[in-house]
Amino acid sequence: MTSAVAKDTRFRLDDREAMHLASSFGTPLYVVDEGHFRNRIRAYRQAFAAAYPNSEISFASKANSTLALIAIAASEGCSIDVASEGELRAAIAAGVGPGQCHLHGNNKSEAELTVAIKLGIGHIVVDHFGEIELIQNITSALSLPCPRLVLRLAPGVDPITHAKISTGQADTKFGFNITDGSAERATSRCLELGLNLYGYHCHVGSQLLDPEAQRAGGELIAALAVKVRDELGFAAQYLNIGGGLGVKYTEEDSPMGIEEYNQLVVSAVVAALSGTGLSPKLGQEPGRSLVAESGVTLYRVGVVKTVPAKSIGKRTYVTVDGGLSDNPRPALYGSRYTVLPVGKEATEPSHTVTVSGKHCETDKLFGDIQLPESTQTGDLVQVLCTGAYNASMANNYNRYPRPASALRRLDGTFTEIQRRDTWEEMFSRESVPEGLI
Repeated sequence: MTSAVAKDTRFRLDDREAMHLASSFGTPLYVVDEGHFRNRIRAYRQAFAAAYPNSEISFASKANSTLALIAIAASEGCSIDVASEGELRAAIAAGVGPGQCHLHGNNKSEAELTVAIKLGIGHIVVDHFGEIELIQNITSALSLPCPRLVLRLAPGVDPITHAKISTGQADTKFGFNITDGSAERATSRCLELGLNLYGYHCHVGSQLLDPEAQRAGGELIAALAVKVRDELGFAAQYLNIGGGLGVKYTEEDSPMGIEEYNQLVVSAVVAALSGTGLSPKLGQEPGRSLVAESGVTLYRVGVVKTVPAKSIGKRTYVTVDGGLSDNPRPALYGSRYTVLPVGKEATEPSHTVTVSGKHCETDKLFGDIQLPESTQTGDLVQVLCTGAYNASMANNYNRYPRPASALRRLDGTFTEIQRRDTWEEMFSRESVPEGLI
């Protein structure tokens, strides 16, 4: 498949900005560029609308649920995709109305569903048969109208991506399988109960550099919509074709351009619906592809150490002041990133190093990358494309405070949008019963 490869438009700090931020807010530090994020949303919305005017973009807040970023996404016309009560409450705290939110989750609790229904959630993405019954029981007990329901479908396609972020195959915990008839049975049950069934949803995976699986997924849920209309009389008003477009983590990554990607996926859906009389609203829920390239992480170098290595003779470790607690993705998925030195000349000699973290694990962050031979304690490095799944996955392993986040405003100034954990906050949930010491 030929494609128009997206240009490298990843946000990066200049040396002066990086040094100022490290001095002002400390390191590790997440930094997001407001203008870059807004422009990315606008480009995605425009490309989708050009391919299919009756369309909606939802920001998958799991990618980065920092309140300021949710507020930016909403201000740019996105609804907000939430995958828990916590993410729903984050959206509300950011000023987003519950009616603008879509609730996901493969194992929503009765409490989560009750809160969402009481608040007036925009729609619920239903994942299993028990959830259908649970929603019916909750709405009946509360004497509240059923919110719009969207059935999540597993179309049975295997995307080319890491196994841990692949979700559209038949063997998955998510949704109703199309291939075994579960999707049609779920539709029938919703209709029997008189629930407010709105349409279907499909998400096949994340970081898709080959969009064929997404195209196939859209085609399959559209075909399912036609089938249930003909057999059950239900005309879907909404089809969500998911997210998943890949981003440029390294120079080797060549994601498809936004315009071509939207044309490719939408054309598959339109072809499957052609001549059927169905004209549903189409939704997408990008997260990573909207915010990842808008963010960087700043680290300060600590220990630089060269040690014997059997396979290559010797290895140089450049240890930074972060690691698993601010970016677990390399350990989880083998994720790779572009790492740039701060305050170094491009002509300086470089060598191959492994950037590691400071935790009590191997904690390899970025293996076999090039950094200047002059890299030493106190230097700064910036890691590109960390706007997604870094702040969201941050944790307190080894009792390290989670990093602060700074936002580069449209006028070029920086403001803190998430402060670093304090020690008091870290221990505030805990107590030491009397008699232990």
